[in-house]
Amino acid sequence: MLRIIFLIIAEGLDLLLLNKLLALDFTKRIRARKYVDENGVKHYEIYGPLFFASTTAFAEKFDILNDPKEVIIDFSESRVVDMSAIEALNKLTERYQKQNKKVHLEHLSPDCRRLLKNAETLIDVNVIEDPTYNVMLNG
Repeated sequence: MLRIIFLIIAEGLDLLLLNKLLALDFTKRIRARKYVDENGVKHYEIYGPLFFASTTAFAEKFDILNDPKEVIIDFSESRVVDMSAIEALNKLTERYQKQNKKVHLEHLSPDCRRLLKNAETLIDVNVIEDPTYNVMLNG
């Protein structure tokens, strides 16, 4: 009986360690390409999933004090996965607002838009609407 209890504990610790290692691996996967366009707007193109395990690494990508007055964060190569990520976006936009800077979020997935809609009483973010494209047919 004692052997079974130790086996169960060992398997539980294995799972816990595996989850921790996977989360650490995903924190390394979030990256940002940065550039300033001809209008002086700073762009951050985010790559990789934004979720509870990557929020700290995500926040470290930004240079709030030295960024210009307007910043665009592009999520076309990223996914905002959970409410921890939504809270990270809220904290980031608050930090920019304290410096009197404006942040725009663009290319958010439909799932992320739903998360933002559900959290709109908690946060205030400025989302750039993606354009709607139509196909023109000949004839």
